[in-house]
Amino acid sequence: MDQALLQRIGEHGEGASGPPWIFGLRGAPREAPENTRAGLSRAVALGLDGVSYDVRTCAGGELVLCADASLDRTTDGTGALAAHGAGELHQLDAGGWFSREFAGERLAWLDDALALHGNAAGTFPQHLIELREPAALPEIARRISALGRQLSVRVQSSRRSSCREARDLGLSPLLATARADEDDRRFARDERLAAVGARLRAWDVLGRNASWDAERFCLDVDDPDELLEACRLPFNGLTTTEPRRALAVRALVALAPADRGPYPLQLGELLIEPATSLASEGEWCGRWEVEVRARNPFDVEVEVELALVVRRGAFDAPAFPQRFPLAVGEERKLVLRITGGSWSPGGDPLVVASFALPARDGEPRAFLSLDAPLRRVREARLSDFALRLALLREAPRERAASVTIRRHRSDLLAAIEDPGGLDEPRLFVHLDGEVFGGARGLRAPLPEDFDRRPRGVPFSIAVSGRRATPRGSRVVVRRWAGGLPDTLAAGDPGRLRAGT
Repeated sequence: MDQALLQRIGEHGEGASGPPWIFGLRGAPREAPENTRAGLSRAVALGLDGVSYDVRTCAGGELVLCADASLDRTTDGTGALAAHGAGELHQLDAGGWFSREFAGERLAWLDDALALHGNAAGTFPQHLIELREPAALPEIARRISALGRQLSVRVQSSRRSSCREARDLGLSPLLATARADEDDRRFARDERLAAVGARLRAWDVLGRNASWDAERFCLDVDDPDELLEACRLPFNGLTTTEPRRALAVRALVALAPADRGPYPLQLGELLIEPATSLASEGEWCGRWEVEVRARNPFDVEVEVELALVVRRGAFDAPAFPQRFPLAVGEERKLVLRITGGSWSPGGDPLVVASFALPARDGEPRAFLSLDAPLRRVREARLSDFALRLALLREAPRERAASVTIRRHRSDLLAAIEDPGGLDEPRLFVHLDGEVFGGARGLRAPLPEDFDRRPRGVPFSIAVSGRRATPRGSRVVVRRWAGGLPDTLAAGDPGRLRAGT
């Protein structure tokens, strides 16, 4: 192990420099409200290389940070952001929904984001602007030009026309693509794009080590196994909502460069089914026994302490924490008994493995902590016959709601059966990383290899509608599992398997 690197590795692993550069997606959204000054500042304080955020225009044309076209989810306002002027938006609370600690936090504007300073004097973080409205490009270019200082700013868009326009305005465009195929490679080369970004699986089309003329970014990577793969590959950057985990994984690769084993902490899943149910405590609760495996990836003996960290809800794991030594290459298996949960998906508990060097005198010296989520998941089997799925009641007095799904050749057909009292209901489906929206019913293409994937594909289904509240009509989402809406707080999707 590189002792010099070990000395400067830092509290979160930030001492292991990129590439890949790590960009906090919407700041540090698990520790502060997304796309706010507090969230962006927190990302910088953790030691990330950059921040990634969404930009939209309000009624007066000013540039504001917001992922959604609506104000409902992340502020105490309602309705379309584009219908409100800057004066109205300045009054909104963009932090109270996250926690009381951030009550009163205001929406951030592009100038706020571009004014961020780095942790060292005279330094600035890198920026990745997700372009939500192509018409905003000229104003974005003007605001960056008006700064009078050199910043590393890339503008991300899935529209090729927007990438060309960004380039012509003197910006550095990043093409976000679903496939990263030969056509994308030629386009990036011929149009002299700065970068191409895609999810990890999309880079398999040409091979993850294929040569590109543009920078390569791995987008939206949070899973521990995928983060490890991304940090081992020649990516220039990655975006994540798990900045602490990403920093630790990058440090792991730097400290154990010869290791090619799996992620050192492997956990089973918490399957939500009748056999594990604690229905009296909420529909996203249960009682489970799950295998935990910890492995030593380093070239020295280490001591490991395993602990449970609860993000949302209440969980009990009597056997934790546990501490034990691991020789070079050794793996330890144990069974974790855990009980609890929450009313809503999202915020699954974490198992944290703290690695330490044995000490002859005193306590072992901890140098790296890796975590992995204990994911709560549901499963459904898709066949030619209609299957009724009951949506979660995420509060004790919520009305029952349900949908139906069935297979028709290579498509998934879905329909609302009972919207649970929501007005103007619309159906949404998360299927293998893509989100499809419709009215009361929709058709979504199944992945080409759906029948060859024994573990199934990521899947969830939800009904979105409006409900009257004391603050006016607001958007409400009723879900079968996590993954919808496509936001951090929604949690992980379930699984859809081919039926028999």
